[in-house]
Amino acid sequence: MSEANSLPSPLRGKVPEGRMRVMEHTTILCAANSYTKKYYLNPEFNHLPENVKDELKAMSVLFTEENGGIFEVLFDEDGELLLRTDAEEGDLNFDEIGAGLLVKRLRSEKRDLFEELAVFFKVVFLGETFD
Repeated sequence: MSEANSLPSPLRGKVPEGRMRVMEHTTILCAANSYTKKYYLNPEFNHLPENVKDELKAMSVLFTEENGGIFEVLFDEDGELLLRTDAEEGDLNFDEIGAGLLVKRLRSEKRDLFEELAVFFKVVFLGETFD
C-alpha cells in the first residue's frame, strides 16, 4: 500500500472546512474514491482553467475505475506534485501492482501538466518567483 494507508482521505468522510491539509505538510489538489463514487477538487483550485480541471477529473476518476481504491493528487511542502493511491483494509479488488504501474504511466504521459501545476502551486501558494 502507499505511504498513507493509515491516513484518512477527504473523500472517506466529511471534507474539512478551509485549506485542505493531509499528513503534515501536503495540500490536496484533487481526489477520486471508488468506494463512494465521488470526485473532489479542492476549492482553492477552482480558478484553474476548465480544461485543466476537466483533465484532472477524467484522470482521477478513470484511475479509480480501472484500479479501485482512492487516488489523490497533492503537493508536498516544497510544491512537488505527488500521486498517491490507497485502499480500504481488506479490499481484495484493489490492484496495488496495477495502481503502481498506472501511476508510473501517468507521470510520463502527464509530465507537462504536472510540471505546470507544480510551478503554479509554487508561485500562487508558496510565493516563489521565477526568472
